[in-house]
Amino acid sequence: MAKPATQSRQSARNPARVLQLRKGATIEMVRLTCPDEVQALKIAESFGTTIVDSDGIRDMHERLLNETATALSDGLAERAMQIHLQRIVGAYVGSAHGAGQFYSRAVTDARDATAKGATDARDEDLDGPVGYDSAAQRKREFAADIGIQAHALRMAAEGAVAAYKQIVGEAWKPFNRPVENPGQSVDRKAATAQLSAFD
Repeated sequence: MAKPATQSRQSARNPARVLQLRKGATIEMVRLTCPDEVQALKIAESFGTTIVDSDGIRDMHERLLNETATALSDGLAERAMQIHLQRIVGAYVGSAHGAGQFYSRAVTDARDATAKGATDARDEDLDGPVGYDSAAQRKREFAADIGIQAHALRMAAEGAVAAYKQIVGEAWKPFNRPVENPGQSVDRKAATAQLSAFD
Protein backbone atom coordinates (compact mmCIF):
# COMPACT_ATOMS: atom_id res chain seq x y z
CA MET A 1 0.00 0.00 0.00
CA ALA A 2 1.38 3.42 -0.96
CA LYS A 3 2.12 5.97 1.76
CA PRO A 4 0.41 9.33 1.46
CA ALA A 5 2.65 11.99 -0.05
CA THR A 6 2.09 14.32 2.90
CA GLN A 7 3.63 11.83 5.31
CA SER A 8 6.90 11.60 3.35
CA ARG A 9 7.08 15.39 3.02
CA GLN A 10 6.58 15.79 6.78
CA SER A 11 9.36 13.31 7.55
CA ALA A 12 11.67 15.23 5.20
CA ARG A 13 11.01 18.36 7.28
CA ASN A 14 11.39 16.59 10.61
CA PRO A 15 12.99 19.11 12.99
CA ALA A 16 14.51 16.26 15.01
CA ARG A 17 16.72 15.36 12.03
CA VAL A 18 20.38 16.17 12.66
CA LEU A 19 21.85 18.53 10.10
CA GLN A 20 25.59 18.21 9.64
CA LEU A 21 27.58 21.21 8.51
CA ARG A 22 30.67 21.38 6.34
CA LYS A 23 32.89 23.68 8.34
CA GLY A 24 34.79 26.45 6.56
CA ALA A 25 38.30 27.56 7.44
CA THR A 26 38.57 30.27 10.08
CA ILE A 27 41.19 32.97 10.51
CA GLU A 28 42.25 31.18 13.71
CA MET A 29 42.99 28.04 11.67
CA VAL A 30 45.09 30.17 9.31
CA ARG A 31 47.04 31.60 12.24
CA LEU A 32 47.76 28.09 13.51
CA THR A 33 49.03 26.75 10.17
CA CYS A 34 50.75 29.71 8.48
CA PRO A 35 53.98 31.31 9.69
CA ASP A 36 53.65 34.64 11.48
CA GLU A 37 55.89 37.64 10.76
CA VAL A 38 58.65 36.56 13.15
CA GLN A 39 58.79 33.02 11.76
CA ALA A 40 58.65 34.23 8.15
CA LEU A 41 61.59 36.57 8.79
CA LYS A 42 63.52 33.70 10.40
CA ILE A 43 62.84 31.47 7.37
CA ALA A 44 63.85 34.21 4.93
CA GLU A 45 67.10 34.89 6.77
CA SER A 46 67.98 31.20 7.20
CA PHE A 47 67.36 30.28 3.57
CA GLY A 48 68.24 33.54 1.86
CA THR A 49 64.78 33.99 0.38
CA THR A 50 62.82 37.18 -0.18
CA ILE A 51 61.70 39.06 2.90
CA VAL A 52 58.08 39.94 2.25
CA ASP A 53 56.47 43.19 3.31
CA SER A 54 53.96 41.67 5.73
CA ASP A 55 52.41 44.97 6.81
CA GLY A 56 52.23 46.14 3.20
CA ILE A 57 50.39 43.00 2.07
CA ARG A 58 47.92 43.20 4.96
CA ASP A 59 47.30 46.95 4.51
CA MET A 60 46.90 46.69 0.74
CA HIS A 61 44.27 43.94 1.01
CA GLU A 62 42.44 45.86 3.72
CA ARG A 63 42.37 48.94 1.44
CA LEU A 64 41.35 46.80 -1.55
CA LEU A 65 38.24 45.48 0.19
CA ASN A 66 37.34 48.91 1.55
CA GLU A 67 37.62 50.39 -1.95
CA THR A 68 35.56 47.51 -3.37
CA ALA A 69 32.81 48.15 -0.83
CA THR A 70 32.84 51.88 -1.58
CA ALA A 71 32.54 51.23 -5.33
CA LEU A 72 29.65 48.80 -4.80
CA SER A 73 27.81 50.76 -2.11
CA ASP A 74 25.34 52.41 -4.45
CA GLY A 75 24.45 49.15 -6.19
CA LEU A 76 24.21 46.75 -3.26
CA ALA A 77 21.90 46.69 -0.28
CA GLU A 78 23.51 46.26 3.13
CA ARG A 79 22.72 42.52 3.35
CA ALA A 80 23.88 41.90 -0.23
CA MET A 81 27.15 43.69 0.56
CA GLN A 82 27.64 41.53 3.64
CA ILE A 83 27.06 38.32 1.67
CA HIS A 84 29.37 39.43 -1.13
CA LEU A 85 32.18 40.39 1.25
CA GLN A 86 31.66 37.23 3.30
CA ARG A 87 32.38 35.16 0.18
CA ILE A 88 35.41 37.22 -0.83
CA VAL A 89 36.95 37.04 2.63
CA GLY A 90 36.14 33.32 2.74
CA ALA A 91 38.17 32.82 -0.44
CA TYR A 92 41.19 34.62 1.07
CA VAL A 93 40.96 32.67 4.32
CA GLY A 94 40.44 29.35 2.52
CA SER A 95 43.42 29.97 0.25
CA ALA A 96 45.68 30.86 3.18
CA HIS A 97 44.51 27.83 5.16
CA GLY A 98 45.20 25.50 2.25
CA ALA A 99 48.69 26.99 1.88
CA GLY A 100 49.26 26.58 5.62
CA GLN A 101 48.31 22.91 5.49
CA PHE A 102 50.62 22.38 2.52
CA TYR A 103 53.41 24.15 4.42
CA SER A 104 52.89 21.86 7.44
CA ARG A 105 53.23 18.76 5.22
CA ALA A 106 56.34 20.20 3.53
CA VAL A 107 57.97 20.84 6.93
CA THR A 108 57.16 17.28 8.03
CA ASP A 109 58.71 15.89 4.83
CA ALA A 110 61.81 18.07 5.30
CA ARG A 111 62.22 16.95 8.92
CA ASP A 112 61.79 13.28 8.00
CA ALA A 113 64.32 13.54 5.15
CA THR A 114 66.82 15.36 7.38
CA ALA A 115 66.42 12.77 10.16
CA LYS A 116 66.99 9.94 7.67
CA GLY A 117 70.04 11.76 6.33
CA ALA A 118 71.57 11.82 9.81
CA THR A 119 71.94 8.03 9.67
CA ASP A 120 75.39 7.16 8.29
CA ALA A 121 74.27 3.85 6.77
CA ARG A 122 71.85 5.39 4.24
CA ASP A 123 73.59 6.09 0.94
CA GLU A 124 70.52 7.63 -0.73
CA ASP A 125 70.45 10.49 1.78
CA LEU A 126 74.04 11.55 1.26
CA ASP A 127 74.89 14.75 -0.57
CA GLY A 128 74.30 14.64 -4.30
CA PRO A 129 77.00 14.89 -6.93
CA VAL A 130 79.08 18.07 -7.05
CA GLY A 131 76.81 20.99 -7.88
CA TYR A 132 73.63 19.26 -6.66
CA ASP A 133 72.02 19.41 -3.24
CA SER A 134 70.94 16.40 -1.25
CA ALA A 135 67.30 15.34 -1.29
CA ALA A 136 66.95 16.53 2.31
CA GLN A 137 68.35 19.98 1.43
CA ARG A 138 65.92 20.33 -1.49
CA LYS A 139 63.01 19.42 0.80
CA ARG A 140 64.11 21.99 3.38
CA GLU A 141 64.37 24.68 0.69
CA PHE A 142 60.97 23.70 -0.71
CA ALA A 143 59.41 23.95 2.77
CA ALA A 144 61.00 27.40 3.20
CA ASP A 145 59.53 28.62 -0.11
CA ILE A 146 56.10 27.28 0.80
CA GLY A 147 56.38 28.88 4.25
CA ILE A 148 56.99 32.33 2.77
CA GLN A 149 54.04 31.85 0.39
CA ALA A 150 51.78 30.71 3.23
CA HIS A 151 52.83 33.75 5.28
CA ALA A 152 52.04 36.14 2.40
CA LEU A 153 48.58 34.57 1.99
CA ARG A 154 48.02 34.79 5.74
CA MET A 155 48.73 38.53 5.61
CA ALA A 156 46.28 38.94 2.71
CA ALA A 157 43.62 37.05 4.70
CA GLU A 158 44.33 39.13 7.83
CA GLY A 159 43.80 42.32 5.81
CA ALA A 160 40.57 41.01 4.29
CA VAL A 161 39.20 39.98 7.70
CA ALA A 162 40.08 43.40 9.17
CA ALA A 163 38.32 45.17 6.28
CA TYR A 164 35.23 43.00 6.69
CA LYS A 165 34.92 44.07 10.32
CA GLN A 166 35.30 47.75 9.38
CA ILE A 167 32.70 47.57 6.61
CA VAL A 168 30.11 45.22 8.09
CA GLY A 169 30.62 46.08 11.75
CA GLU A 170 31.02 42.53 13.00
CA ALA A 171 33.75 39.89 12.97
CA TRP A 172 33.94 37.66 9.89
CA LYS A 173 32.86 34.04 10.32
CA PRO A 174 32.97 31.31 7.68
CA PHE A 175 29.75 30.17 6.07
CA ASN A 176 29.12 26.56 7.11
CA ARG A 177 27.35 24.64 4.37
CA PRO A 178 24.89 21.87 5.22
CA VAL A 179 26.06 18.44 4.08
CA GLU A 180 23.34 16.59 2.20
CA ASN A 181 23.08 12.96 3.32
CA PRO A 182 26.60 12.71 4.74
CA GLY A 183 28.34 9.41 4.20
CA GLN A 184 26.14 8.22 1.38
CA SER A 185 27.71 7.58 -1.99
CA VAL A 186 26.07 8.64 -5.24
CA ASP A 187 25.15 5.01 -5.94
CA ARG A 188 23.47 4.69 -2.55
CA LYS A 189 21.53 7.92 -3.10
CA ALA A 190 20.39 6.67 -6.53
CA ALA A 191 19.33 3.31 -5.10
CA THR A 192 17.35 5.04 -2.34
CA ALA A 193 15.61 7.28 -4.86
CA GLN A 194 14.74 4.31 -7.09
CA LEU A 195 13.40 2.24 -4.19
CA SER A 196 11.21 5.13 -3.07
CA ALA A 197 9.33 4.76 -6.35
CA PHE A 198 7.90 1.49 -5.02
CA ASP A 199 6.40 3.13 -1.89
